[in-house]
Amino acid sequence: MSRKSKAAIGIITGIILLILVSGMFVVTPANAYTVITQFGKVIRVNSEPGLTFKVPFLQGKTSIPKYRMVSDLVPSDVTTKDKKVMNVDSFVIWDIQDPVKYMISLGGDDTKAESRLGNVVYNSIKTVMSATNQEDIISGRNGALAQSITKNIGTQMDPYGIHVYAVETKKLDLPDSNKEAVYQRMISERNNIAAQYTANGEYQSSLIHNDTDKTVSETLSKADADAEKVKAQGEAEYMKILSDAYNNEDKADFYNYVRSLDALKASLKGTNKTIILDKDSEFARILSGTAE
Repeated sequence: MSRKSKAAIGIITGIILLILVSGMFVVTPANAYTVITQFGKVIRVNSEPGLTFKVPFLQGKTSIPKYRMVSDLVPSDVTTKDKKVMNVDSFVIWDIQDPVKYMISLGGDDTKAESRLGNVVYNSIKTVMSATNQEDIISGRNGALAQSITKNIGTQMDPYGIHVYAVETKKLDLPDSNKEAVYQRMISERNNIAAQYTANGEYQSSLIHNDTDKTVSETLSKADADAEKVKAQGEAEYMKILSDAYNNEDKADFYNYVRSLDALKASLKGTNKTIILDKDSEFARILSGTAE
């Protein structure tokens, strides 16, 4: 055998040995599981980081993530309890806790895992939101909605070796197809509410005005009645004073004299100051000085 042939055989042998040796080593990183399979059956799971061995060619290895992952879900339309359609854009936080189940059920395929997660999460979102009014869904953005959706998933992903930590909604919106109609309906509803408030305010205002007018009328009536009462009391007191002042014949004559002068003065109106009196009248006797 020539030297070249021996060298070629040595090289080939070295390559084969290198392949065999390299196929024996299994390096498991800290953030992954290494699943060792033989003829499609899981025979061992390396969960700790380090170097182990396997049988070359007969045994295979699959690396599975050991950390929490975030998967975006396809936005979907969901109908609420009050028959209003909303578009939900969400994501799910999850990890693999049982790599054996993950390998058996999904073949260690992350794409299949995310597809299955998407179906389960969508069904949970639909179940929760279909039992909730739109107003409560919007007000539940403080975490209550996400907690309800996550709780509803429960242990549905356990057969796949997957644990769901949380489902969060990035966006809750109206479908583009009916946004304008919903906006117009909302505007109409707000206008109706405003009209109700305005009508109620006007009604309350009329009640206040009516009560005020009634109070003012009653106050004025009472004031008028009190004024008439005081006036009557004043006149009565005046008459009493006059009666006391002229309670004898001399005072009565003087009173009659004064009243006659007042009557005479009241009759002198206009530019004509001429008075024609009968000589026997009281005025004539007063003016002539013959009155007794």
